[in-house]
Amino acid sequence: MPELAIERGAFPAAPPADTGDPRVIVEHDWGAFASVKRMANHWDRPGWSDGRRTYYWLLTFPSSPLLADRAQDCQRQLKHLDMDMIPPDGLHVTMARIGHTAQVPRATVDRLARMTAELRLEAFSISAHPLAGSRGAVRFSLTPWTPLIRLHAALTAVGHAAGVPGGKPTAGFRPHLGVGYSNRDQDARPVIDTVAQLRTLPPVPLEVTAVDLVELRRQGTVYRWDVVTSVPLHTASTKSAD
Repeated sequence: MPELAIERGAFPAAPPADTGDPRVIVEHDWGAFASVKRMANHWDRPGWSDGRRTYYWLLTFPSSPLLADRAQDCQRQLKHLDMDMIPPDGLHVTMARIGHTAQVPRATVDRLARMTAELRLEAFSISAHPLAGSRGAVRFSLTPWTPLIRLHAALTAVGHAAGVPGGKPTAGFRPHLGVGYSNRDQDARPVIDTVAQLRTLPPVPLEVTAVDLVELRRQGTVYRWDVVTSVPLHTASTKSAD
């Protein structure tokens, strides 16, 4: 499995000591978030103007009402912080960047999707744990990281083979699932204190059975996307039966 490394641009900068142990991951995420002094404006991102469209690989969970309910429960408790909350149909895990639509022809996107499907990547299970955050967002911790890292590495490798620009290397990948974005520079302490009260909620189990190739855009203070194709992931029994 690819190794994670300390990356100053990632959050947390250092990966957890064990990417397979939920307790280690959750505590590591919380320790990093609890040390943040100021929250930044998530939307202060050059190149992410309204209307710009970029191809990404995402994990989405439209068939998990429990995740949507848990996110909304947390958002109600965060309401007084005046953050930009992610709607139920906007919950996602960013896996890998492919490239701007101006950089990547649609024929290349279609070829990338076919190449990815031919890999017959494995399905897996993860859990979303309330709640931690970063300098620009409040988010669920995901456990374990191990299958997510493997998927990121596979998507990155097939992207290189297809000749797309791609994004951050797997060494700096830090899987998470956002519930709300900070929309200004602000003292982090009120956010951390509120989030701390939500950490005892039980985790939400999630089945990852597909990875979506999407055309992503910023629309005001939310991200929206159109699914170009959804590549199924396969169980071990399905793979062995073929």
